[in-house]
Amino acid sequence: MLDQGQRLTDATLDRLIPLETAHPVSIHKAMRHSVFAGGKRLRPILCMEAGRMVAGSLPEGIEELGAALEMLHTYSLIHDDLPALDNDDLRRGRPTCHKVFGEAIAILAGDALQTQAYEVLSRLKCPPESRVRIIEEIARATGTIDGMIGGQVVDLEAEHTKPTPEMLEYIHRSKTAALITASLVSGGLYAGAKESQVTKLRNFGLSIGLAFQIVDDILDVTQTSEQLGKTAGKDTASEKATYPAMFGIERSQQQADDLVSNAFRQLESFGSSAETLKDLARFLVERKK
Repeated sequence: MLDQGQRLTDATLDRLIPLETAHPVSIHKAMRHSVFAGGKRLRPILCMEAGRMVAGSLPEGIEELGAALEMLHTYSLIHDDLPALDNDDLRRGRPTCHKVFGEAIAILAGDALQTQAYEVLSRLKCPPESRVRIIEEIARATGTIDGMIGGQVVDLEAEHTKPTPEMLEYIHRSKTAALITASLVSGGLYAGAKESQVTKLRNFGLSIGLAFQIVDDILDVTQTSEQLGKTAGKDTASEKATYPAMFGIERSQQQADDLVSNAFRQLESFGSSAETLKDLARFLVERKK
């Protein structure tokens, strides 16, 4: 399941992103360095499996929607790793973009991936009404109101403070869960989901997206840098607002498990066709990196 989705996503990204030999060479090398550094391709896979669940089979062309989501996710990682934000040297087991290409090119590589993602979204092979809704959904999920950028801002401002549980949940729901949710909703919209189905996909995404970030917080304090493919212990060193810091590891894990159970309830009406998405949700809380 994961391997097949990863291969399809990688092949699509390789087709869509300019080659390293394309002028200007430096920016395309930087984009490809970060995009093809590995990664679970979780967001594209969730998108494609949501489309498969709604349509009964994988909708033609949905892999391009998945690739656009991965471009946006990678752009956020490049910028997140910059010295002005999380100042990290390791991502997906490789030196971060700015460590290899310098800060200026890294910033522009993130910008370029974001720009190209919307070019890809504008050409999606689905009805125009669905295409516009998908673009709106993804733009909102990466924006400032309950979206990825807003979550990043509050995360930065919460460093070295004593955040409340409400602030912590806002950071995680905005910074991480919003794009995961948009991946599921956009996949459903691409496949022609009814409004009731969109609502269930949204609720499922909000639950598993928060569970994913809670587990990420746990892994940051329980795994090594080699196991994670990124610098372990960064959250503690930066005094980040995290679930283990506030609730402890055991209670945090229980919260993640409860969120996944709630997510499963959202998909009951889909019957057996929801099993793959449920398996993905289990993977999110059982993974070790």
